[in-house]
Amino acid sequence: MSDIISQFKKIPTTCISDAMQGLNNLHPAIKPLKEQYTISGRALTVKMPVGDNTAVLQAIRDAKHGDILVIDAKGDTYRAIAGDFVVGMAQTLGIGGIVVDGVIRDIAGIKELNFPVFSRGTTVSASAKAGAGEINVPISCGGTAINPGDIIVGDVDGVVVIPQALEQDILESALDKMEKDQQRSDEISGNRKAAIEYLDKILSKAKK
Repeated sequence: MSDIISQFKKIPTTCISDAMQGLNNLHPAIKPLKEQYTISGRALTVKMPVGDNTAVLQAIRDAKHGDILVIDAKGDTYRAIAGDFVVGMAQTLGIGGIVVDGVIRDIAGIKELNFPVFSRGTTVSASAKAGAGEINVPISCGGTAINPGDIIVGDVDGVVVIPQALEQDILESALDKMEKDQQRSDEISGNRKAAIEYLDKILSKAKK
């Protein structure tokens, strides 16, 4: 794992989102199957037609160690892009996680793998394999534009996308935000006077 990716993994998605003014968040319905799942890695993008997961299998075959599969399944919630067998292959080949604007199936089996999957939910229906789809192309996933190589970070609050061209600036801004949030918490937590003063300051600005 590269240094910048490991640094992003230590930062809450909320701080990263704030550093980007909330502009690169995936739809809030896309959540981890387990609350403790976190991901941080480069996007290997997948564009698939509804109900055909051939491109997902190709992406798993071609992925580099630590890549995050980001799958544009058009938000479809009827047919799964994968089940526990396919997800298990992704884990075996060293993929860092799966993010899909769609659904998966075999949820119990996937949870037993302890492999990070972020999706809109689960279903019982499988996809077919008609041979369509593309990988490593610009996509829209969860309402957000994603290019191959962008950094994907996910945790219990959701998933954010860090454009590759801006990643160093965003990292610095997110680290600064995290430090300020911690400092504010240390100053106010358990201090009634400080909490009231902070609220009064914020409310005063809002009324201007």
